[in-house]
Amino acid sequence: MEQARELESAVKSFLPYILKKKAEHLWIDYDKKVDVLYISFRKPQKAADSVMEGDFIFHYSRKKIVGITVLNAKEKL
Repeated sequence: MEQARELESAVKSFLPYILKKKAEHLWIDYDKKVDVLYISFRKPQKAADSVMEGDFIFHYSRKKIVGITVLNAKEKL
């Protein structure tokens, strides 16, 4: 039950950003071995440009953000 509450809280905090993005689909993958979370706003693809800020890597294609990689994802909980 506590796990469901934690997930609900995370979704509620993340949801406004997703709705503003107006993405029709969202792909989320988590690699437990290396603790990396991948979020794609378009069908996963190679980005033309990437910018790293701390533990976040923002992926761009034609100057539009197409995905985010979160390093050390468990630390963000």
